[in-house]
Parts: sequence; structure tokens; C-alpha cells
Amino acid sequence: MQLHAGDDDLARADLMATPVPGPGSAPPPSAPALAISARGLVKSYPGPDGTLTQAVRGLDLDVYRGETFAFLGPNGAGKSTTIALLCALARPTAGHATVAGADVATRPDRVRRRVGMLFQHSALDPDLSVEQNLYIHARLYGMRRKHARSRTAEVLETAELTDRRRSLVRTLSGGMRRRLEISRQLLHAPSVLFLDEPTTGLDPHARALLWDHLRELRERHGSTLFVTSHYLDEAENCDRIAIIDHGRLVAQGAPHALKAAIGDDRVVLRTSDDVRARRVVRRIAPPDRLVTADADGIWLRVPDGSAWIPRLCATLETHGVSVHAASATPPTLDDVFFHHTGRSIHTPGSGRAPLPPPSGRTSAETGGAR
Repeated sequence: MQLHAGDDDLARADLMATPVPGPGSAPPPSAPALAISARGLVKSYPGPDGTLTQAVRGLDLDVYRGETFAFLGPNGAGKSTTIALLCALARPTAGHATVAGADVATRPDRVRRRVGMLFQHSALDPDLSVEQNLYIHARLYGMRRKHARSRTAEVLETAELTDRRRSLVRTLSGGMRRRLEISRQLLHAPSVLFLDEPTTGLDPHARALLWDHLRELRERHGSTLFVTSHYLDEAENCDRIAIIDHGRLVAQGAPHALKAAIGDDRVVLRTSDDVRARRVVRRIAPPDRLVTADADGIWLRVPDGSAWIPRLCATLETHGVSVHAASATPPTLDDVFFHHTGRSIHTPGSGRAPLPPPSGRTSAETGGAR
């Protein structure tokens, strides 16, 4: 793969001219508004017994230019395969996708020139300096020496690593290394930057600093950020979220809209006898509400959960069950994830059945269409 200096200059000029929408805003009216568009995307692999295993099953996906998009799913859901397809590192079995205006099947070289990919595991050479890592990467993209040097200086300034340019990579902190890796992917001014678990292994402070850096990149350059993460609090930083499970897209939308679609508060009770308490609560709870017991106690979803707590506690007391703790919380992204996949993102494969969708709502698309 080779990127000519002229192509890089044109891509960068196009990128800098791209308007950056704010969270929850409508896509810009000027075409093309989409950074990524996929329809009916399928990827199958032959199994050992001659059968086909579908890693991605008819996926439809739209990502708008300039937005920060989170891609969530349990292990084995098809996240990595989807990203490989969108980066033109694998060919789709069926369907089609365009990324940064290029078709992944017919123009994979153009797709690769227009995207950046931050892998979960470091690809930096620890025995080279910060500057050398960037310069060599720029030359591999076909940049001429002068242009490679100027781009290296630019991205070092963006990453606030200019004073460490001669330091060996092995001497950098974890947060500095991730900033350097992101900066390396910005050398060729990609229209779309894919980030696979960008904060894995970082402490909370370094994670927060890295997200500040990503927000600054988007505001400064108009980059489209496509992020996978197991940290649901990080997904709150994104404009929209898509959840994939068993190769299918099961939900997408803005974080607040996805949580609002769950609707009801989660009421949790810890009692002296959770088995008995569950039977009692089942009798007084609305008939369409599931009362569940787990390590946290017993819980159910009801509207205005805080108003239900006194009634539940009083009823349990009359049945000789003491309530040790009670809480009512609005839906979280983990609740959204559980609602659509039947498990928490932190405990994949738990085997719990998915909750039925709230009355009058579907589980395919909630509040995200624009």
C-alpha cells in the first residue's frame, strides 16, 4: 500500500473542510453526509465440518461524518470482523459498504489510504524514538522526506509530545504511548479513524486524558471516530452507539435515547430472605413485570421506582421480611446492553435470556435515526 504526497494533501484538505456536528445534531446537509455506510454486510467462514459460520449477518450501519461512534458487543459478537471489513482488510461475503466515499470491495486501496486504524495492542517499536516511529510510518505511506518530517512535527505538537520526540518509546507512560499511536494514524490525515479499545490498560486518569485528546482531535480536524470499548462510561462520550450481538446489529442510537427506550427505573431490594421476598413482590408488582433475583438481591423495572420503594418495603415487613437496602436507579448503558443481548457487557455468556422489549417499542433502532 502506497500513499502519494499529492493524495495525502488532497485528503487532508478535504478533511479540514469537513464541518463538525455537535452531539445529537443532524448530519450536515451537504453530500456526502455519511463517513460509513453498510447494507446487508455478511462475512462467512467455512467451518471444520463443511458448514459456514457467519461472523457478520446482514449488518446495516450508518456513521455520519465528524461524529464519534461507539461499537459495542460481547466477545465473539462480530466487532473485529466488521472493522476488518470496513477497513478493507477482509472482503465481504455479501452486501456492500462504503467508507470515506470508497467501496471496500472495489476500491480497497482507496479505503486504506483514507482510514486510520488503532489496534488494541501496541504496534510501536519500543527501541526507536518517538520521532523515528512517526517518520518511518509516514515514509511507508509514500510521503516524501520533507513532507514526512513536517507531518511528524505537526502530529507531535497535536499529541503534546514535541518535548519527548527524541525519547525511546519504551520510556513513555501508557497514556503517552496511546497518544503517540493515535498520532501515528493521523499522519496521512484519515477521514475515518478506527480505535479498537483505545484505553485498554490505562488507569482512570490516563483514560480521561486520552478522551480529552480524542475530543480535541475531532474538534480540530473534523475526524470521524469509530470506537470499540468495554467501558460503558466511555460510550457516554460518543454521539451514537451501535450494539452488535451474534453478528447482527440489535440497537443503535444516541446514548440518552437508548436509555430512555428502556423506560422504567430499576428497583433493587436486599432483604433477609430474598427467595420469600421475590414471591411477595411478584404478587404486588404489575403483572407484565419480571421480578429477578441475582447477587445484588431482587429487582424489577417499574415507572417512578422511588415511589414504589415505600410500598414494597411496607408489604415485605408485613410478611416478616426485613429490607436491608433499597435503591431505584434510572436505566444505564449496561441495562441497555443487557436488554438487547441478555447479558452484561462485563459478564459475556452469562446465559440470561433477553428481556422483552418495552411495550410499543422495537429493539432494532431507537432514537438514532437522523
